[in-house]
Amino acid sequence: MIKYKSLREHCVSAMNSVVEYFKTTKGITLAQRTQSFLFILFLTVIFMLFSSFRTKNPDKNIKPNIVFILADDLGWRDAGFMGSKYYETPAIDKLAASGMVFTDGYANAPNCAPSRAALMTGLYGPRTGIYTVNSAKRGKDVYRRLIPVENKIVLDSSFVTLAEVLKQNGYVSASVGKWHLGNPPHSGPISQGFDINVGGWQLGHPKAYFSPYGNPYLTDGPKGEYLTDRLTREALRFIEENKDRPFFLYFPHYAVHAPFQAKDSLKNQFINKPPDDGQKNPVYAAMIKSLDESVGRIIRKLDELHLRKNTIVVFMSDNGGVTFITSNTPLRGGKGMLYEGGIREPFIVSWPGKIKSGTVSPYPIIGTDMFPTLLHLTGSKPEKRLHFDGINLSKLLLKGKTPRKRALYWHFPAYLEQSRGIPGLWRTTPASAIRYGNWKLIRFYETRKTELYNLAEDIGEQNDLSLQNPKEKAKLEKMMDRWLRKTHAFIPTQKNPAFDPEKYQQRLKQIKVQTYDKK
Repeated sequence: MIKYKSLREHCVSAMNSVVEYFKTTKGITLAQRTQSFLFILFLTVIFMLFSSFRTKNPDKNIKPNIVFILADDLGWRDAGFMGSKYYETPAIDKLAASGMVFTDGYANAPNCAPSRAALMTGLYGPRTGIYTVNSAKRGKDVYRRLIPVENKIVLDSSFVTLAEVLKQNGYVSASVGKWHLGNPPHSGPISQGFDINVGGWQLGHPKAYFSPYGNPYLTDGPKGEYLTDRLTREALRFIEENKDRPFFLYFPHYAVHAPFQAKDSLKNQFINKPPDDGQKNPVYAAMIKSLDESVGRIIRKLDELHLRKNTIVVFMSDNGGVTFITSNTPLRGGKGMLYEGGIREPFIVSWPGKIKSGTVSPYPIIGTDMFPTLLHLTGSKPEKRLHFDGINLSKLLLKGKTPRKRALYWHFPAYLEQSRGIPGLWRTTPASAIRYGNWKLIRFYETRKTELYNLAEDIGEQNDLSLQNPKEKAKLEKMMDRWLRKTHAFIPTQKNPAFDPEKYQQRLKQIKVQTYDKK
């Protein structure tokens, strides 16, 4: 700083001297005048360069920190700012009010692992080969008409992750919580660019929310310690220890995934609370409350350390809410389905002083957008040119400039067995989906049936318009086919020789009878 001031003062002094000389000296030649002018111009340029350097490089670190909070199985309407009157989320609501809320924010898949792979790589599932959780052959073999994809469960080390690029740009990073993309040491967070791993391994859910946890990558705490609280303390420690350098905290909670276990002190607050449009489970509400308290503690720590204005905070979920524990109304379906209830998420990006507070955007975004966006916001450059399936949203976040209309895609060439609260034999059979503008098309590969919805008029996807709008249907199918070819997506076409039509029909009748009896 002293050296800079000294140089600046010398530049100003020299320019003033030359100007005065130029004014008072008589009889100087044209060449001398030219030399004097060029000298003044040279000093002016030098002064401007150093002034620019001073403006763009303040004493504090100019690289913003990143806190990326990823909830697990939190539904689109499972927070107060998204309309819930049963769940209590004051800290998450306050975070939403401090930044930009995306009403049409999406995960890249209807379940956990593929969404996380997309966040880490910025790539759609067909490129990573991670389409679902564990085997794609879920449910009984005799009920599956097609041979599904051979699913990958580990993120290959050849993929460049967000953590790796940020490390190359001077960031220290930690993954605190659920990983679900492979086991350490070869496929865990540290092998994928993180400096610290707390509790991350292949298992996609906790064995218990109370210590002992049964997690080889998380030491047990005192008996009865609650997992969400413990992970929050670990995250706070990381922030505290790295407050003087740019950091990336990836905080993928295990909450609110099953098993459904909550602290009694919070559960009791909801036992007598009136339900709200299908949301009524006190245990689940208490788990959300613990998640909310965690968010509040993280933000308070950033405030305490005077880091909040230099920290980008992202909050989202990895897929939709589980239908038998919560309600995603007015959205159709839930976790494991390509209907809106399975893929649309609560989505917040906050950066005080940079992103205008209290803004709401209807522009459809998806998890793969976060990688290129965070690179741009932090001024981070990859060592080599990377391909991203998502887009850079920085102009939307910082200036409110809406990007051009583009299509979002989902491809799920796998089976998921029926879950409580889902009518029918399957949560989903192999399917693909595309959203373009207000239109959304879903294709089911067993029957080749397609469904077309106008989400602006029918957010609940109740009115299939495929017969009334054949041109729109054909347009979206053509776009989807082109994308599937481009990404080399696996298309399930081979018939399953184990499929038994008679047993399938018998089971279908049983389910319909059970559904009718329940009503």
